[in-house]
Amino acid sequence: MKIELTQQSRRSSIDFSNLPFGKHMSDHMLVCHFKDGQWLEPEIRPYGQLEFSYGLHALHYGQSAFEGMKAYRKDDGAISMFRPLDNFARLNKSAERLMMPQIPEEIFMGGLKKLLEIDADWVPNAEDHSLYIRPFLFASSEFIAARQSDDYTFCIITCPVGPYYSGSVKVKIEQEYTRATGGGIGYTKAAGNYGGSFYPTAQAIKEGYNQVIWTDHKEHKYIEESGTMNLMLLIDGTFLTPPLTDRILAGVTRRSIIQLVKDQGWPIEERAISVEEIVSAAREGRLQEAFGMGTAAVVSQIDTIGYNGENFSIPVLADGKAMEIKRLLNDIRLGRSEDSYGWMIDLPVGEIA
Repeated sequence: MKIELTQQSRRSSIDFSNLPFGKHMSDHMLVCHFKDGQWLEPEIRPYGQLEFSYGLHALHYGQSAFEGMKAYRKDDGAISMFRPLDNFARLNKSAERLMMPQIPEEIFMGGLKKLLEIDADWVPNAEDHSLYIRPFLFASSEFIAARQSDDYTFCIITCPVGPYYSGSVKVKIEQEYTRATGGGIGYTKAAGNYGGSFYPTAQAIKEGYNQVIWTDHKEHKYIEESGTMNLMLLIDGTFLTPPLTDRILAGVTRRSIIQLVKDQGWPIEERAISVEEIVSAAREGRLQEAFGMGTAAVVSQIDTIGYNGENFSIPVLADGKAMEIKRLLNDIRLGRSEDSYGWMIDLPVGEIA
């Protein structure tokens, strides 16, 4: 692996007590190119600019996918990654559907570990802070014929972050626009899935909400995701979350929280949840808690659900189940409790080879 270190770190210019999500990139990045049917030697270099022309294939045909993951500073000072192999597998699943090459594990994991060793000082040590990690893969040929690219580029960039949402969120049940359809690419973390969501989300923001709850593409009858998060509801003492389909992203945080809920002995069901069921439960006071779950959001409590111009208030409890789940997850990530699941991969920070 080629390594070129920056001559001037930008870390001292960053206010770590004020970290807007995704704004301040760390000093270095990993770059690896795929050409002539094979992956070339990966490089770690100073964070910088793209080196392509306006004919870049990804800009025209959307062959681009990414991941979102985090590294944490444990209470003992160690740096640990949360379930990176799950993100590695999901990126390759996205790549397969988008006709892009599979990334070898030694490039993904080997490059990631070395990158974090080099930029270890960028991992925050404050509560609810972490180093956000963005691996991404895109088509990097330079032609505008409508076919898959020949060349591809895999990169990893990182940035220190605080909480994605500063408080609870308000969501609107979307009844007009659709995030994904059956047989499509909704289960992938394709860049285009997010670009297509911005307009409906912007309309919801104008109405006073933070995000939307996506519903099925046929009848808008069943809920699916909430913005960039998977969704969990507590109704009549039972946790409910929609089952995974080819329209829903299989969240790593979602999978982890489901495991934690089961291990607490709390009732949980993965099943179809109708809009009517949610609205009825909210009207009757049986919707006890609701929250989104994801890498960026972690656990974000929902205080309002809007539907057809009517808003329903949901309890936001400091000592409720949502915050208990968040604490259980954070305790594992920060080394405060035993990681019996093997979710955390500690980084042995030492001298740069």
